[in-house]
Amino acid sequence: MEDARLPAHLEVAGLLKLVQGLGGFGTVLKKGERDAGTLVILTTHSGNNARLWERMPQLDGSRRFTCTREQDTDNPRDFDEYVAKRQRQDPDCWFIELDGPDVERLIDSAPR
Repeated sequence: MEDARLPAHLEVAGLLKLVQGLGGFGTVLKKGERDAGTLVILTTHSGNNARLWERMPQLDGSRRFTCTREQDTDNPRDFDEYVAKRQRQDPDCWFIELDGPDVERLIDSAPR
């Protein structure tokens, strides 16, 4: 079975356009491998309530974005350290930030 997902750079470009269309802000924090890189999404609203989303395997064999980490308002540094560690672990991985109201709904519409 062939993987029919979009090249990473196209998926990133699409998500950035979608968030801008909603009046939000999107940026690439770290570029990964152009075509086959995986994607990690950091969502915030006005720089607060940060959440980290990664595609995780599901029981049906699909891969869906799942929130793997949430920022603790009492200790935001832990979240930043975790993100930095994840960035070092996989040089092929893209990290993007989407900031705006209700940006998490874009993750469900992300191409697979």
